[in-house]
Amino acid sequence: MSKNVLLESFLASNSLVQHQVESYNRFVANDLQKIIDQQGLIEPSVEGFALKLGKIRLDKPSVIEADSSRRYILPNEARLRNLTYSAPMFLEFVPVIRGIEKEASYGEVFIGELPVLVRSNLCHFRTMTRNQLVENGEDPDDPGGYFIIKGTERVLIGLEDIAPNRVIVSKERSDAEVVGKVFSTAPGFRAPTSVVRNQNGVLNVEFPTLHKPVGFVLLLRALGISVNEAIEAASDLLVYKNDMLLNIELSEAKDMGPSEALLELGKFSAPGQAKEYQTKKAETQLDTYLLPHIGMKPDSRKDKGRYLIQMARRVSMTANNLASVDDKDHYANKRVKFAGQLMEELFAYAFKFFVKDVKYQIERASARGRKLSIPTIISPETMTEKILYAMGTGTWVAGQTGISQVLDRTNLTSAVANLRRVKSPLAKRHPHFNARDVHGTQWGKICVIETPEGLDVGLTKYLALMAKISVGAEENQVEGKLKEVKGLVD
Repeated sequence: MSKNVLLESFLASNSLVQHQVESYNRFVANDLQKIIDQQGLIEPSVEGFALKLGKIRLDKPSVIEADSSRRYILPNEARLRNLTYSAPMFLEFVPVIRGIEKEASYGEVFIGELPVLVRSNLCHFRTMTRNQLVENGEDPDDPGGYFIIKGTERVLIGLEDIAPNRVIVSKERSDAEVVGKVFSTAPGFRAPTSVVRNQNGVLNVEFPTLHKPVGFVLLLRALGISVNEAIEAASDLLVYKNDMLLNIELSEAKDMGPSEALLELGKFSAPGQAKEYQTKKAETQLDTYLLPHIGMKPDSRKDKGRYLIQMARRVSMTANNLASVDDKDHYANKRVKFAGQLMEELFAYAFKFFVKDVKYQIERASARGRKLSIPTIISPETMTEKILYAMGTGTWVAGQTGISQVLDRTNLTSAVANLRRVKSPLAKRHPHFNARDVHGTQWGKICVIETPEGLDVGLTKYLALMAKISVGAEENQVEGKLKEVKGLVD
């Protein structure tokens, strides 16, 4: 009997690149439509006209030939002809005239090409037998998990990152300041939010689009949280209650109503502007850039306020030594983004440029008095070029480099290792001693031995042989189950 029966059984039922394939499949099935739904409407500067975005549909990988005909293509042909193995994307557009959706929509319009992961659900391989693969010049044992960009096999390296939507408390700036930070992430959008407590107990909040920290009490009032609610939310903790009472006493916003607090907040980012503009600016900041994972609509503001209170509670406990700081190197506080999550970021980035281009073309056609025809004003190259540039150069959305790499085909082992590589976003020339060390929580997840020598030591890692990566679950379903459990307990 073989000594490696467990390993052989595992490899017989699991692919070594399954994490890449499952991640990409989830992106295509769920995340792609979420990004479209988040945009919802395209509203150009044309009175009484808007475009509602509907369902997105992807066809199988194909190529447009010289005679303008489109036909399906297999990976081997893409390699030989230096083509991109990609699928055409079609999006529904519905015109909205003065708030009324027109029955006669423009239907599906071709908006660009999306590179297809080999062996994913979009790939032709999914429905082929071993004999069919051999007949078409393909290796039946090829695990897939990579893209073909202009004839070159490229792999998206797993990117290690701090866990999103989780509060991490640290003393980064000085021992006197305690910072509670959450990387709030919605589909295709990321906005870090921090609650900072100085040595005197004063609380401030930082989030994108604000040039300087804003007072904690002012922000709570703008979100519709009353002073009494802020105190009672965690009144069982004396250190938090003391901090809250101190901040209320020092804040001029304690007697303000929500509308006054919004106007005051608007003065931070739009000084000297009209009051209506300042209020609108503040509302946009709160709804879009403050904790977007909780919601991006006005009815989510109170929930955001309650979340900030819980962040302040954690910060107060840590500042008074009732709780320890969080370990950023603990793997429970980290996530690894593979093909699906990386493609989600890239698509959301490219889609923003696509929306801007559509707005510009509509406004241009309207200004010239031309009849509006959506299929003719849409340029599919806008999105396709953005995606292909990032995948061809490896330069990603947030400025990271080396995300897309040429697949190492020296041998099968090097190819599989390349597909299971994990990269830290930290600069390799910086010491980062703690980040480079082996952490106990890496056991069973990251190979503790395999890492290169030199500048990349400890920053470039590889998944353990039997490590499996979960692709996540729908948060709404999990929240519903938790509420059911809470109801049973109550």
